[in-house]
Amino acid sequence: MIYIGLGSNLGNRIQNIENAKYLLKSHGIDILKSSSYYETLSWPDTSNPKFINIIIETNTNISADRLIKIFKLIEKKLGRRKGPRNSPRTCDIDLISYRDKIILDKIIIPHKRMSKRNFVLIPLFEIAPDWIHPITKKSVKDLIFSLPIKDITTIKQI
Repeated sequence: MIYIGLGSNLGNRIQNIENAKYLLKSHGIDILKSSSYYETLSWPDTSNPKFINIIIETNTNISADRLIKIFKLIEKKLGRRKGPRNSPRTCDIDLISYRDKIILDKIIIPHKRMSKRNFVLIPLFEIAPDWIHPITKKSVKDLIFSLPIKDITTIKQI
């Protein structure tokens, strides 16, 4: 399976995510499952608007590097503008895991910071509770329990 993270913290956050899902489908990416919406504080600047995030389970024959290019096109179409790193954005799309492969080339899969992000791990656990990190061999549940308690308590399912 291929797991993709979608997030937004500007405008109509849920509609932005739904628009991104529609555009992913229009590029031949089948969405098999979608997590609930989760609201989290913006990082690293918690004074920025809160994020809404989901994880989707998908299937496609599109290569990982081509997916990344499609993600960038969709983000731009939905109004994402170049700005400082971690600045607010209408749409953020990340390739979290690609068929449990380890790719350490131009892109890094699984996503290099996913193990530290509540907004990835908790929705991923919702739709893929048996998922195992292909590098660390830790279950998604174990990764969640390794998060600081504040990271677990500050995420809210909506």
